[in-house]
Amino acid sequence: MKRNKYIVAALLFAGLHFQSCVNIEIEPINRVKDTEIFGSETGLFTYRSQMYCELPIEDFKYAHDKLFNDHNCTKSINSLAGESISRDVSGADTEKVGYWEEAYTLIRRANYFIEHLPEYEYIHGPERIKHLLGEAYFIRAYTCFALAKRYGGIPIVQRVLQYPEESIEDLQLPRNSEEETWDAIAADFDYAIANMDETGLRGTANKYVAAAYKSRAMLYAGCIARYNTITLRDNRNTLVCGIPASRANDYFKQSYEAAKIMEGKYSLYLKSWKADDKEAQYKNFLEIFSQNKAADHSEIIFVKDFNEPESVSSWDAYHVPLQGKGPNGYSQETNPTLDFVELFDGIDKDAKGKFANLDASGHYRYFDNTMEPFQNAEPRLRATVIFPGDIWKSMVIEIRRGIYTGPITGGISRFLAENATTAYTSTQVYKDNKLILSADANQKPYEISPGIFMNPAGLTGTFNSGTTCLTGFSLRKLLDESVPTELVRERYCTTSWIDMRYAEVLLNRAEAACELFIAGEGNAYRTDAYNCIREIRQRAGADPLNDEVGINMDVVRNERKKELAFEHKAWWDMRRWRTIEKEQNTQVYRIIMPFYIKENGKYIFDVRLDEKNKKYTFNTKWYYQEIPSSEISKNPNIIQNPGY
Repeated sequence: MKRNKYIVAALLFAGLHFQSCVNIEIEPINRVKDTEIFGSETGLFTYRSQMYCELPIEDFKYAHDKLFNDHNCTKSINSLAGESISRDVSGADTEKVGYWEEAYTLIRRANYFIEHLPEYEYIHGPERIKHLLGEAYFIRAYTCFALAKRYGGIPIVQRVLQYPEESIEDLQLPRNSEEETWDAIAADFDYAIANMDETGLRGTANKYVAAAYKSRAMLYAGCIARYNTITLRDNRNTLVCGIPASRANDYFKQSYEAAKIMEGKYSLYLKSWKADDKEAQYKNFLEIFSQNKAADHSEIIFVKDFNEPESVSSWDAYHVPLQGKGPNGYSQETNPTLDFVELFDGIDKDAKGKFANLDASGHYRYFDNTMEPFQNAEPRLRATVIFPGDIWKSMVIEIRRGIYTGPITGGISRFLAENATTAYTSTQVYKDNKLILSADANQKPYEISPGIFMNPAGLTGTFNSGTTCLTGFSLRKLLDESVPTELVRERYCTTSWIDMRYAEVLLNRAEAACELFIAGEGNAYRTDAYNCIREIRQRAGADPLNDEVGINMDVVRNERKKELAFEHKAWWDMRRWRTIEKEQNTQVYRIIMPFYIKENGKYIFDVRLDEKNKKYTFNTKWYYQEIPSSEISKNPNIIQNPGY
């Protein structure tokens, strides 16, 4: 392996906060004296800052087509998991850029730190050295986790490889088994848990941060052991893809025990929460993210801060409702699907559990306004998506598809068949002058009564061009409502990314416990899963669960989908559950389209398949991603994953 070049922030930036990542190229590390790096707090600060900045965090600048640090993040991974539809994502997909060389560069930095820092114990003292080494082990584990969930077994490198002191042949390491890889990740997290302090600087690891990530990683490993069916052995008969099923319970127990370590150390955010008060519960859930820089935030475990001007994202600029677009003119990259919204409680549903937009005779139901069908929805849903007609930034978000002008006697029948993928007409007048649509952003106002005019699509609804709402819903979660519209622009958003919060730890614990109960490990696990899910649902304002008998894997997984929505978790969850191809087999996601009724001043909702007819079919080979061909060409001992 070639000697990698180290990037160290210049010492004059020693006062810079860890989350403000500055990449300043200076001399390779072999030209920077170790004493300058490890012999002072200033040197340690800059070295650790660089490692934290290079962590493969899937934050606001993560996109599956470009991976990390992409300011032009228009292809959100949320649109690969059924959570949303994006005009720039045409169907099922996987990561287009290999994460490999950058990972091993960071692993090498961590290994160098681990090997050389103990030489300076006489300066920093044994307790300080223990914590700092724990951070390096955490960073190595985090990075190897990012590799393992993508590729399976990887070459485990836990020392600094030397070239030319070692031959090329000696450095061409083969892949370890996937089982060995996950065990190495667990061991690194265990070292970090055992040696780090209980507290640390914001955005850096401590004992409990390491425990939280171990719970996530071991949950992933347990699912591979239990649900994966794709296997690959190399010429040494090493199982580089796949884990023996017999290891599943061991990994789930490790996940469960790691999550238990967090008990009493963090808690769900409840600062504004009140029982039986949906408005307070809605506000409280919003504050989890809007108040994420507060020092007393009880739920944040690990966060990546963004600060203007050195570290910013473009999240708001791309995802705000059309009415809130800034000077760049972008909006609505994320449009939540009806399939996602139907996961939540408090919405009228039919016998199939689908949104009830039709009456018993098969005609459209009338609603007084577009918020009426969602007025009893669980507050967590309202804090996640913007319903048509809801308030955002003191604006009523108008989402319509058109105006119905025909007769209503006897009821209004469906405009299109339930499974139709046909687009609404592209002309201004459709279906014998009964349906008025907007062809473009220059909506022609329609006179609904003498002197009263209405734009057919409203200010954010769908028309046939532009950055409009595609599904009937806009995204609310993670958007900063405090930013004035004129400042909503690219490379300006400073919202912090919460990479790990206590809600996920509870969900990890519940899922691991449920898996162990199903595997026959005892009723106590089911009881604990029930208690964790009950706590999550209570904070969310969801309907209470009757008793623990109702706890099963579907309940746990759906709760995870709802609670962690749009936090870049769902796609990876579906991958480890090995369920994407079941959910995405020529799948076209469902949407709702509100229409104003001229004759009675009410609204109907047309439920239909995505008007753009985007089909999602997941290729099962993507469960293990393609190892970059450049790495295989450099190292013939690395075998490619199946299907590539």
